[in-house]
Amino acid sequence: APAPGNRRAGPSGGGGRMLRGAPEGQATAVARPLSTASVLCHVEPVGRWFEAFIKRRNMHVSASFQELEDEKELSEESGDEELQLEEFPMLKTLDPKDWKNQDHYLVLGLGHMRYKASQKQIKAAHKAMVLKHHPDKRKAAGEHIGEGDNDYFTCITKAYEILSDPMKRRAFNSVDPTFDNTVPSKSEAKENFFEVFSPVFERNARWSNIKNVPKLGDADSSFEEVDAFYSFWYNFDSWREFSYLDEEEKEKAECRDERRWIEKQNRATRAQRKKEEMNRIRTLVDTAYSCDPRIKKFKEEEKAKKEAEKKAKVDAKRKEQEEKEKQRQAELEAARLAKEKEEEETRQQALLMKKEKDMQKKAIKKERQKLRTICKNWNYFSDNEAECVKMMEEVEKLCDRLELASLQCLNEALTSTTREEGKTAVVKQIEEVNEQMRKEREEADARLRQATKSSEKSTGGSGGSSKNWPEDDLQLLIKAVNLFPAGTNSRWEVIANYMNLHSTTGIKRTAKDVINKAKSLQKLDPHQKDDINKKAFDKFKKEHGVVPQAEIAAPSERFEVPLTDSSPWTTEEQKLLEQALKTYPVNTPERWEKIAASVPGRSKKDCMKRYKVGQMLFLVLLSEYIHVVRP
Repeated sequence: APAPGNRRAGPSGGGGRMLRGAPEGQATAVARPLSTASVLCHVEPVGRWFEAFIKRRNMHVSASFQELEDEKELSEESGDEELQLEEFPMLKTLDPKDWKNQDHYLVLGLGHMRYKASQKQIKAAHKAMVLKHHPDKRKAAGEHIGEGDNDYFTCITKAYEILSDPMKRRAFNSVDPTFDNTVPSKSEAKENFFEVFSPVFERNARWSNIKNVPKLGDADSSFEEVDAFYSFWYNFDSWREFSYLDEEEKEKAECRDERRWIEKQNRATRAQRKKEEMNRIRTLVDTAYSCDPRIKKFKEEEKAKKEAEKKAKVDAKRKEQEEKEKQRQAELEAARLAKEKEEEETRQQALLMKKEKDMQKKAIKKERQKLRTICKNWNYFSDNEAECVKMMEEVEKLCDRLELASLQCLNEALTSTTREEGKTAVVKQIEEVNEQMRKEREEADARLRQATKSSEKSTGGSGGSSKNWPEDDLQLLIKAVNLFPAGTNSRWEVIANYMNLHSTTGIKRTAKDVINKAKSLQKLDPHQKDDINKKAFDKFKKEHGVVPQAEIAAPSERFEVPLTDSSPWTTEEQKLLEQALKTYPVNTPERWEKIAASVPGRSKKDCMKRYKVGQMLFLVLLSEYIHVVRP
């Protein structure tokens, strides 16, 4: 059987139920002895039991949940009985057909409460009005009742219908006829700002979607409070809407299109009124901001603070500059001292190095003299005079090439050995020196060959060498450039192939060689170009015996002088002449006078001579082209 101490407390804080016993056919065994004392369990009530617990603790009474509910209903009924209604004196004169323009709160007797009235109060007011003004009661009292909806009781029904629906009530509250929409002017708030604007903002706070609306405050409000107030109102989120003022009701429409049209018109009207409402709020906030004495005070404080910060910044900058100047002077002085110290150390080091160098020179000179003396005493390790002279030269080579340590080691070896061993040591050293000199010569020859190869490559790649471009190839290049003008497909490859086909020198040209040489020819002055053209013309006359018609023709009055200019034409003059020839065609009156005027420094005769020479050169090139194309 379960132990008497294993009881569990119920949710109400009272006694609990017993633990479940063993099923039939089974027995309950005691695993360990249990204490007979009761177990104290800490239980906390929740929900409705907690409410009952608080009730008992505060009122020192015991009450169940149902008793609390009954008490709550009784308190609500007593509240309804205490509701004070203000009878609307003009109630019986209202027109039921004009119910939309009536004040619904006044109709229900809630004109003193208006939007603050709760739904229960509205319900209670309607109940009271029904009990008093219902047509059946009035008819029983002998009062005349209007037929159908013509009785003023319809106004009470409409009022309750509007105010009992939260959406319709919000729409009616948005256009509350008792609400003051006026905005104070600046002149009204000039003397008593807080007394004028505080009630206005409190009145308009009812439209806010956010419940905790900040207050305007007073003259002692902090900057954070004022800033939070104006930030809230500049970003005011209003729930006020104007659907109650819709002129058309879409429920009365006869078809869907008419309903859509009515809805569209209503949306546009609501949006316009909403815009006007937000402009009114913005005007209110702007007027208050401009008249607020705290804003002026904050601006003056901010200005004074900025001026103080600016002055402090200027002072700090001046001090910083002074500190920097002092630091710069200190750094210059330190740099000067360091430089003097470094120069002194450098001078001392130079003197020390000079001493060491002098000592090394003396030591090397001494070791060289010692080597010469030893070799001389041993007759340069040979009795043959020719071999002695050769060994003397090799010893001098050792003196020139070996360093101090090598000379010392060699002299020590020669001092402590016999003549034959000394000769072996000297010969070995000579072979090492000769091998080193041979490697140095090979490296120098390799560098020289590489430099020569690079120079030859750059000279050949430039295409500007007269050795690689004989006169015949230059003339052939000029002819090919004229034969294949700009715009020819793969022009330079075609010119290179043409030259390789017709060249008599046998030198193969690439497109890159042809481009480089053509660029170098473009850089020549006109006099050199005339020389090249003259050589080409002479070659043409020599090979073909062609005499241009211009030479055998009778000289005219204008061409009594040779066809050579007294001074060569420059590139700029040639361009001006070509442009003038294009500008003034053949049928232009006084053509050559106008062309000569376009080329400064050239007369009419010079321009005509130059034009004639160009024609002759064109005929020569044309003849060569015909000879090449049709051999």
